[in-house]
Amino acid sequence: MKYQGSPTFTHQQEDRIGVLITNLGTPDAPTPKALHRYLKEFLWDPRVVEVPRLIWWFALNGVILRIRPRRSAKAYAGVFTEEGSPLLVHTRNQCTALQALLAEQGHGQVVVDFAMRYGNPSIPSVLEAMFNKGVRKLLVLPLYPQYSGSTAASTFDAIAKDFTARRWIPDLRFVSHYHDFAPFIAAAAQRIREHWDTHGRADKLLFSYHGVPMRYLHNGDPYHCECHKTSRLIAEALGLGKDEYITTFQSRFGREEWLKPYTDATLKAFPAQGVKSVQVFCPGFSADCLETIEEIGEENKHYFEEAGGERYEYITALNDRPDHIAALASLVHANLHGWQLQPAPERDALARALGAPR
Repeated sequence: MKYQGSPTFTHQQEDRIGVLITNLGTPDAPTPKALHRYLKEFLWDPRVVEVPRLIWWFALNGVILRIRPRRSAKAYAGVFTEEGSPLLVHTRNQCTALQALLAEQGHGQVVVDFAMRYGNPSIPSVLEAMFNKGVRKLLVLPLYPQYSGSTAASTFDAIAKDFTARRWIPDLRFVSHYHDFAPFIAAAAQRIREHWDTHGRADKLLFSYHGVPMRYLHNGDPYHCECHKTSRLIAEALGLGKDEYITTFQSRFGREEWLKPYTDATLKAFPAQGVKSVQVFCPGFSADCLETIEEIGEENKHYFEEAGGERYEYITALNDRPDHIAALASLVHANLHGWQLQPAPERDALARALGAPR
């Protein structure tokens, strides 16, 4: 194997600390071709779909990728802007804001960048750029508050795969979850309070999280438990009783049982139960994307109103709100604790002593 290395590398290069924030990903364009490429990468990940590879290959290539790209392209076309997909725009803005805040806090030497697990900017390309800037200590922060093998672990897989081909791998720290991190909980609660200040409260506050198959829970994935803890902590911060909020799961795919209760089924049943107004917040999504804007903001609103609901409001994600960026900065500080960098002159002197090229 030929290991990767920068042709411009010099031992005189100053070491730097890097913070890589990541999110799920997005197609490059709202077109069937771009969706085919994106969905093929996403759905072929064995962390995402835990089905025997041979069986899944035929299902994915023979059925799903023949139908879903065109349907998904239509949905993405409704949320894309001139700047690109909402997830890409918000993640880029989060990266810029986090870099600026860290610099204000005296950490201007820290390199902050972002990548997508699937699609672009890709993890390998961003890592290459960071290492070329001298990053030798790397903190990876996937923007998934709640841990799941299909999200955080998949991101770790991609990092580890990239490292197998690198000559010099950095010291690595990885944030696998922050579902109960106090600053994050406070930012989420404040977002809801601000919505209440403007629009008033509804009969019920619904916390909707992305779903995963039920068997993942039975096989040991802590995602279900962490989602419920996040909901409970936000509700406590808001002073809500147990009957004033509910945790549900959205975006199921396929025929097997997924985590329940389902968001769409719950909203369809609410009006008959006397719940005529509902507000929905998605604590598992650090940035607005197709699943929040289109699925929660439009599709599920239609289900609720068609069933007799009178008032439906989606409370937008934290995105690049200052309190959210401050929470992420606090998380970074907590995980960078104790890291120190070797001055370039010291390493250069050692290299000269050993007769290594500079």
